Amino acid sequence: MGRTRLFGSLCGLVFLVNLARIVFAPLLSVFIDQFAIGEGTAGLIVTLAWVGSASLRLPTGWILTRVPRHYVVLASGVILTIASAIAATSVTVVQLMVGAFLMGLASGVYFVSANPLLSELYPKRVGRVMGIHGTASQVAAVIAAPFVAVTLLVDWRLSLWAIAAASAIVTAYTWLAARRTDLPTAGTADRDLLGAAKTEWRIIATAVVLIGAIAFVWQGLFNFYELYMEAKGLSSGMASTLLTLVFVAGVPAFFFGGDLADRLPHVPYLIGIVLAFSTCLLVLTIVGSVPAIVIMTTLIGFVIHTAFPAVDTYLLDTLPDVTRGSAYAMFSSIAMLVQAAGSSATGYVIEAGYTYDAVFGAAAAVLILIGLGLFAVDRAGYLPGESSA
Repeated sequence: MGRTRLFGSLCGLVFLVNLARIVFAPLLSVFIDQFAIGEGTAGLIVTLAWVGSASLRLPTGWILTRVPRHYVVLASGVILTIASAIAATSVTVVQLMVGAFLMGLASGVYFVSANPLLSELYPKRVGRVMGIHGTASQVAAVIAAPFVAVTLLVDWRLSLWAIAAASAIVTAYTWLAARRTDLPTAGTADRDLLGAAKTEWRIIATAVVLIGAIAFVWQGLFNFYELYMEAKGLSSGMASTLLTLVFVAGVPAFFFGGDLADRLPHVPYLIGIVLAFSTCLLVLTIVGSVPAIVIMTTLIGFVIHTAFPAVDTYLLDTLPDVTRGSAYAMFSSIAMLVQAAGSSATGYVIEAGYTYDAVFGAAAAVLILIGLGLFAVDRAGYLPGESSA
């Protein structure tokens, strides 16, 4: 019962830390008007949230070799509360960027500490637990656009104040739940961050390659999805609905994707996701009718969100207790830095005069080549995938 309570509180906290990262996407047009900035600068605000998410992941991994995981999870909730309040009081673009960076920072600290903790709370059901946890995170992405739309009836700052207040409450409950839980000791031998990285570098590198490129493209896609759909001739209301749809499709994707990650070979499954996503994206750049766009939006949303529980399960199920937390932190830090630049890169390329269809069509073609290359390397037996636990 204690572990179930703690798991529930972590699902609440992951909902908030992911909302803190996603909330800036539906606010981009507001920022462009409010602060008189271009798409490139607006994209940089989002990028800073994701750079913040990457920035402390590696130091957090070192902290986890000295401090119990649940203490670090609680610290992330405190950071999120303070950071959201800072962003909500922004009067300049620079202050808003600082707030976005700190909100992202809180999410990075959370994921690096919470995911290994969850895998150790339920070691026999890693994929299922990561899927449920990811589903809670994805619900935040689903409600982000309508949540912002409602708060805009009052003030865009209300959305950030709401995150601050909710994170304070959920963090306090998580503290109480952790105190009443018999916590696992599986990670107590994990005390050498760099040693773990050296030992498990092949698994870390494989995971980064598998998820890095697809996540880079995904960052640029979803943060500019509304503007992309408007460029295809859809109304702003329809564009907003499609942004919501791409995240709605991710809710069942996390749940079923996590379950499949327990059942299928990890690396081939991930390569299949890369190829499926890139193919769907390429088709999206070609179609123009509303029904076709809706179908491709749904497929893209479903496929991309199966990737995240899949890669987490691959790492957390394959890595042994003695290196799990440190190696996962190393992977998480590198992968997040790679994908964080996706939003600003897309914004600057679009601002340079290239069309959305051209940009995402080229990205899809590159991803297909990467996926086929990974398939060939895996068939040759060079990618690690067997459990070392």
